Amino acid sequence: MSLSHTAAEYMLSDALLPHPPGSRAKGLRLELPSDRLLKFITVGLPLFLVSLAFAREFSAGSQISCFSPTNFTGKQSAYVDTACWDSLVHHGFDAEGHAVTKSLWALKVFPYSLLVVAVLMYLPYLLWRYAAVPALHSDLLFIIDELDKSYNRSVRLVQHMRKVQQASAEPERFWEEYERARQERYFEFPLLERYLTCKQHAHTLAFIYILRNLLLLLFLAATCLYLIFLHLNIFFQDEFSCSIKTGLLQAEPHVPSLIPCKLVFFSVFQLISLSVGGVYVLLLPVVIYNALQLCQWDKGLLSVYEMLPAFDLLSRKMLTCPVNDLNVILLFLRANISELTSFGRLNALSALKEATANKQDIDTVVDFMTLLAGLETTKPK
Repeated sequence: MSLSHTAAEYMLSDALLPHPPGSRAKGLRLELPSDRLLKFITVGLPLFLVSLAFAREFSAGSQISCFSPTNFTGKQSAYVDTACWDSLVHHGFDAEGHAVTKSLWALKVFPYSLLVVAVLMYLPYLLWRYAAVPALHSDLLFIIDELDKSYNRSVRLVQHMRKVQQASAEPERFWEEYERARQERYFEFPLLERYLTCKQHAHTLAFIYILRNLLLLLFLAATCLYLIFLHLNIFFQDEFSCSIKTGLLQAEPHVPSLIPCKLVFFSVFQLISLSVGGVYVLLLPVVIYNALQLCQWDKGLLSVYEMLPAFDLLSRKMLTCPVNDLNVILLFLRANISELTSFGRLNALSALKEATANKQDIDTVVDFMTLLAGLETTKPK
């Protein structure tokens, strides 16, 4: 008998979760993997392409090449290039022969507009970081700690039950008390369950998360529309006619009225705009999917923790509309599953429960531990 008791003590002591060696605060992921990927691409891609455009500008020198008359000197040709690049206005004629002008200034500010796009794409991340992360961080720390503690409390409860059963002179009365305690829910630890219930009725995190994705979706769509506008109006005109007959040169007879010019960087800007626009269009469904994650519950995680006596959100039909803070917390618990030491243990116990013959007698981890500790062998039928 002493050997079986010793084996049960060792078994129950090994079932306890060890305390984490360091603080969990530094290891928590406060961004979902898909959100982190979106931030990296939406912010990093325009910055990377703009740096390439600026490097191309500095290495190539002048971004414009004008065909000055042959009688112009080198300084006059350089002046023509500078003046046409500063004005960047196309002078032409319509179908009726009337003079028309068209500004091409959007090409000059295009690299800087991509910098503005990168800043706009970073704003949803700043909103999430300063408006939601502090509250989410404290919620995750408390819930993860309580989930692991609830598992350990269940194991310690079985240890205490085993000692009481050994010291009891009437085993049948002990099991009567055990059944009454289960019916009156004495084995529950309601702090965690009530905390999660309160989070089910809060909507701050859900609102900020949806607002973050809506802002990102708006900025992506606005950037795509801006690039479409550039392509339809400007990005098909790499040659234009420039007029330098202004100021002191207005009355000079040897200066031609229009000088043909060609944009050297035109193909580079076309490639950059197509790359940014194509990637952003592909990211639109990803942003929509992230926002729609709140439309369904993560019942896989909840079903595993149904083994805890203090966690029966599913069995008591407490799950209502999924657009609330509890669902956001469940998404981040799934992302921080490596910090949940109890999840692996309970997942294994859930699998063993399904393989057990009399699984109707196993509702919680307390029942499973009593079976493993050998208490069920003396339970009266």
